[in-house]
Amino acid sequence: MTKPQTHTLAAPGAELVYDVREPLAASAGHRPLLMVGQPMTAEGFATLAGHFTDRTVVTYDPRGLGRSARTDGRTTHTPQQQAADLHLLIEALGTGPVDVFASSGGAVTALELVAAHPGDVGTLVAHEPPITAALPDADAAKRAQTACHEAYQAKGNGAGMAAFIAMVSWQGEFTDAYFAQPTPDPAAFGLPTEDDGSRDDPLLSKASWPITDYRPDARALTAAPTRVVIAVGEESTGTYTARAAVGTAALLGQEATVFPSDHGGFLGGEFGQTGKPAEFAARLRGVLDAG
Repeated sequence: MTKPQTHTLAAPGAELVYDVREPLAASAGHRPLLMVGQPMTAEGFATLAGHFTDRTVVTYDPRGLGRSARTDGRTTHTPQQQAADLHLLIEALGTGPVDVFASSGGAVTALELVAAHPGDVGTLVAHEPPITAALPDADAAKRAQTACHEAYQAKGNGAGMAAFIAMVSWQGEFTDAYFAQPTPDPAAFGLPTEDDGSRDDPLLSKASWPITDYRPDARALTAAPTRVVIAVGEESTGTYTARAAVGTAALLGQEATVFPSDHGGFLGGEFGQTGKPAEFAARLRGVLDAG
């Protein structure tokens, strides 16, 4: 695979930066593969992209994150705006429909992309979309999310991230036992205990709440020509994102497709996390080729 070629696309209110990896020898019949994260940016897909040397791989930084600067004066990250950006990006590629692997909040954006622009995507693999509305305990999950935000506002990044880790690690529904836990200690997770004063983290502030508050249009998604596959990590069972994936799959009349490892199973050392990237890529390849 060639080295990534970086491009910039002018979009209303933003400059979108994306990378294209071209195969040295392409196999016939493969659509370009677009990899989408949120709030993760393009660098998180470096290892996974390296397992798809037979097709064009495109990664990008969502507006307001990483290299993609915003000029619209806004700070919130909405699935609708990001889906519109992806639509422009796919048009700029000029290849016709693409396949999409989307992770976490990026999976939410990709679902909105298929609903709004059904001709853009051949196969979508949406891995653990954090859609609170898909949970039977949606109100309690929202309360848990609010508690993370309150910890962040009160004591800064370390406290907020410790609360977030506790939330996404919790097994099963958010019961009274969850809320009765003591406040997590940031030091126990190797996180800073001092407050640096910043309150603009895209994960811990309210900037990304439109992602978790998203309600998928099941009718539009099932009517689209796109093959939509909701994926869940085999080691994620019982956690918030896994349960949200299972619930989202049920909304679409399907069962979630199991992938190796956990929520970050495709990572190969990016951000200090390593899943099972080779096994994950093999599973992804099999799912894409089946379509």
